[in-house]
Amino acid sequence: MTIIREAEILCVGTELLLGDIINTNAAHLARRLAELGIGVHHQSVVGDHPGRLREALSLALSRADLVITSGGLGPTYDDLTRETVAEAFGLPLEKDEAILAHIRDHFARTGRVMTPNNERQAMVPRGATVLDNPQGTAPGLIVTDEANNKTVILLPGPPRELIPMFDELAMPYLKARTDRVLFSLNVHIFGMGESTVETILRDQMIEGKNPTIAPYCTAGEVRLRVTAQAEDEKTARDMCRQTVGHIMESEVGAYVYAVVPSTEGEATLEGVVIHELCRLGKTVACAESCTGGLIAKRLTDIPGSSAAVLGGFVTYTNEMKMRHLGVSPETLEQYTELSEQTATEMARGARVATGADIGISTTGLAGPGGGSEDCPVGTVFVGISSSQGEQVKRLSLSPNRKRDYIRTVAASHALEMIRRLLLSET
Repeated sequence: MTIIREAEILCVGTELLLGDIINTNAAHLARRLAELGIGVHHQSVVGDHPGRLREALSLALSRADLVITSGGLGPTYDDLTRETVAEAFGLPLEKDEAILAHIRDHFARTGRVMTPNNERQAMVPRGATVLDNPQGTAPGLIVTDEANNKTVILLPGPPRELIPMFDELAMPYLKARTDRVLFSLNVHIFGMGESTVETILRDQMIEGKNPTIAPYCTAGEVRLRVTAQAEDEKTARDMCRQTVGHIMESEVGAYVYAVVPSTEGEATLEGVVIHELCRLGKTVACAESCTGGLIAKRLTDIPGSSAAVLGGFVTYTNEMKMRHLGVSPETLEQYTELSEQTATEMARGARVATGADIGISTTGLAGPGGGSEDCPVGTVFVGISSSQGEQVKRLSLSPNRKRDYIRTVAASHALEMIRRLLLSET
């Protein structure tokens, strides 16, 4: 029996190269292979061209035990995956009467006329394992070369057909042919840039280490994916936890807001904040100018947020700041709306007006226009008010960044201020 350790994903279809279709298949397959402990070092996309497909498949087989293809199993002249794989393995194509009967039944049930070219989908490389496809006409196939420890799994292109076929049929097949597992923890960081994180953890990020640490960036955030390889999940999990422990003991640890297994998805600042607000029985209200309601939107995206979010105000003009939040005319005249003082009074006003435990505010310049030498685009004041006191953070974000980026990062800083306040109360 072949043992599979390394895989390559080869997606077939000119429409993928042109960007007409987003390639979600590769992401799904990579996640599932990681769960099985099968590494994926390469992913490729190739158009419906026989020469280029032949070349891509040959290269993939030269560097992986397993190649998984998606697409190219249809009935038309440019669906060439099964023929190319059969050629690569030196196998003839033979008609499978059971598949042909399934195709005919599918057309009959859907009230369509079956054209002669659909019979191509019943052609199977000799000795291949057939994967049934209740969702469509193209069956999946598993072709193996035991002598050279090579396997190709051919899957249809439509995700509604590929996903159940791989999850329900191919996964059990592969699970019986692996001798290790991978386990990953996602470490979410806010307030420290990727270059700084990498500098601090460089010794632990050396290629070839087990566990590995891989950094990923989003707007204002860094995610570290800590992945261990072992003979069983418990060992891999313990290895990941030990590595995360070293991260938490470093300077990076102070900026970590969540650690979650990759199987549970990714954490968000707003999710962590809502969880902590509910756990502590606290409430929050928002007063937003430049973020335009984004803080409230992100908080209320989280299920169960109604127990913690009392309401919010979007006060773009000074008149609205005075009328709804009680910002004093003297403050606006002396310090302007772009100031620590205004941010403080906005946060306090939201808290008092709603009776919330915490008030959070933003006021600043998201651009692209406006700004001055003293207060350029990207300047945002984030205020927070609670029974413990009041605090303001001034952000100096790059004026070259887009408006959406400045608003998103400003909202994230506001959420992080709430999170840290809640931590101080535990």
